[in-house]
Amino acid sequence: MHCEFLNVARRRALALGVRGVLLAGIAATLAGCNATTAADTTNSIPSDYRSRHPISLQEGKKSLALFVGSGRGGLAPMQRAEVLAFAQNWRRDATGGVTIDRPVGGANERAANDTLKETLSILVQAGVPQSGIGIRPYNAGEKLGSLRLNYPLTVANAGPCGLWPDYLGPSYDTKHFENKQYYNFGCATQRNLAAMTANPADLVQPRAEDAVYNGKRTFGIDKWRKGDSPATTYPDAAKGAISEVAK
Repeated sequence: MHCEFLNVARRRALALGVRGVLLAGIAATLAGCNATTAADTTNSIPSDYRSRHPISLQEGKKSLALFVGSGRGGLAPMQRAEVLAFAQNWRRDATGGVTIDRPVGGANERAANDTLKETLSILVQAGVPQSGIGIRPYNAGEKLGSLRLNYPLTVANAGPCGLWPDYLGPSYDTKHFENKQYYNFGCATQRNLAAMTANPADLVQPRAEDAVYNGKRTFGIDKWRKGDSPATTYPDAAKGAISEVAK
């Protein structure tokens, strides 16, 4: 009798232990779900417009289209100047070789080939090596195709602009009562600054300093050694004076 009572007590204790473990597991699961659904990512948006819309350096493309008629082979005088300027810009800005797309199959295919020879001659004479020029044919169809010159270069870019993730009108959301910039603020300024920068590398690091100009300094020191005044004289300084009363 005593042994049977002990067995019953053991079974009850085991059942209560299993039930406690199950309840603890369910509580932990619910707590984890509650922690993941309550996350708020609004505060992760930077407050500074330069951080929201950073200017990044990317690889872009410089292009030049040379329109060729079907009855004329060779470049016009204005086109020769454009090709020469393209080659000079390549020496300054390019990060790769020059690629020329020439039309085939169109009415001006023969004229385009003659124009291509003159274009290559100008590029090589301007300093573009022949090993850095690649020619690719493309099907122009029935249209008059143009010669397309391209080379890669580093460009600065920001944006895209015009993104409005939040509603700007009246709202009961607490973040709309804070004096903060809206998301799209400053994007156009960053994009225009990136477009106006002549050398995109200047946005990342400064250029090396140039040599000091010693001409003006030497001229002033020579006048000081001779006993003359080193001040600059302007002979036309009083040329626009109306009256000489104050003299």
